[in-house]
Order: sequence, then C-alpha cells, then structure tokens
Amino acid sequence: MTLIRIDKDIITLINVFTVDPSKQQQLVDALIETTKQVWRLQDGYVSASIHKSKNRKRVVNYVQYKGKDAFDRRLDNPEAIVRMNKILSMSKADGHLYDVVFTDTKN
Repeated sequence: MTLIRIDKDIITLINVFTVDPSKQQQLVDALIETTKQVWRLQDGYVSASIHKSKNRKRVVNYVQYKGKDAFDRRLDNPEAIVRMNKILSMSKADGHLYDVVFTDTKN
C-alpha cells in the first residue's frame, strides 16, 4: 500500500507522461508491467501509483525510493533501460523529484 508521508529519507518521482489517447492503456500496461517486473525488485524501491487522466492524454506515475542513491541506481539494470525506451517511444515524459512537505487524510 502506498503511504504518502513526510519522511526526509524518502524521495518521490512524479512523472507526467503525455500520450496519444489511443495509446493511453498501452502505456499504463507497460508502466504496471515494468513496476512489477523491474522496479519493485530493486533495492530502495518503496512504492508506485499509476494514474490515468479522464481525457486519456496523460498518465502520472508517482514512485517513491529510499533516497537519491536508490533512485539513481534504478537504471543500472539493463532491462530497465529497454523497458523505459519502450515507454518513451509511445509518450513524452516530464519527471521531477520531490520531497513530501504536507499530507492530510480524513479518516
């Protein structure tokens, strides 16, 4: 389960992919498959959440790692590079690293 909390040891990548609406589900499937078969098996991976826009033009990937070093090592795996190249062949990515500074949950 994804838990978003203020934690200086966790780094968050929020990646917004712009995609042709006809390829949105294909992109979502590729991101889910890559998460299950590559990212989650790597040291330092914490969680991922994938969101698709209602207009089918964007997919957002919210991924957490245990620090910047773990994040930087994620592409050391050759399979990760092949899969990311496939993902980027069907979309344009705009990703940035973030620290969580506030959360609020109503129980």
